[in-house]
Amino acid sequence: MKPNAVELRAVSRRYGTGDGGVPALDHVSLAFPTGTFTAVMGPSGSGKSTLLQCAAGLDRPTSGSVTVGGTELTRLSETKLTRLRRERIGFVFQAFNLLPSLTAEQNVALPLRLAGRRVPRARIREVLQQVGLGDRAKHRPTELSGGQQQRVALARALVTRPEVLFGDEPTGALDSRTGREVLALLRGMVDDDGRTIIMVTHDPVAASYADRVVFLVDGRVGGELTGASADVIATRLTDLTGLTGLTGLEAVPC
Repeated sequence: MKPNAVELRAVSRRYGTGDGGVPALDHVSLAFPTGTFTAVMGPSGSGKSTLLQCAAGLDRPTSGSVTVGGTELTRLSETKLTRLRRERIGFVFQAFNLLPSLTAEQNVALPLRLAGRRVPRARIREVLQQVGLGDRAKHRPTELSGGQQQRVALARALVTRPEVLFGDEPTGALDSRTGREVLALLRGMVDDDGRTIIMVTHDPVAASYADRVVFLVDGRVGGELTGASADVIATRLTDLTGLTGLTGLEAVPC
């Protein structure tokens, strides 16, 4: 049995205080085994992004615990938490967040430079080659397509050899063909390299690339599917979305 790369135990996150407080997560317990690809889905306002932020150490839960690779994040100081994120966690977002004045290889090297670490040129070229951009190292973002820019962002996330890669709608800004190429790349990183990926998405096609799809409803786990097709995932999501009109989920942060 594979060890867990990330574990959430009874995690709650509440925004605001008193009667005006809004619960985004409500006692969520989840485990993400090492070397697996998990998609997190749910209706708007179900707590998807809050879950990702708490799991990745970008936000602290109001209660409960989060563990990454055996390290409990909720016990760490801000300095140690920042170091852990830099060294052990990778992030890919819908926005590519590349610096326009830097080349692809300079953008990829940025996390190492910010951490005050040596930047081995061979490692930069290695991750660019891994995402299919070995011949684009000297190109700036304006000289790259949207899909290529997202590949640079992915290489930047991988350069520190993170234990877990978190994606927040990583294909949301891409056309369907380019999105599928990026998703196939992510799938290969799990199958070939044993990478652990946790991805928030609204797209059933994107979620179908994952081993498991976890659904959130009203800040709670609302079930999961394993090895499901895009059609099956879409049907389950439609059913859950129908419930939101009854529960007032639209008032909860996503």
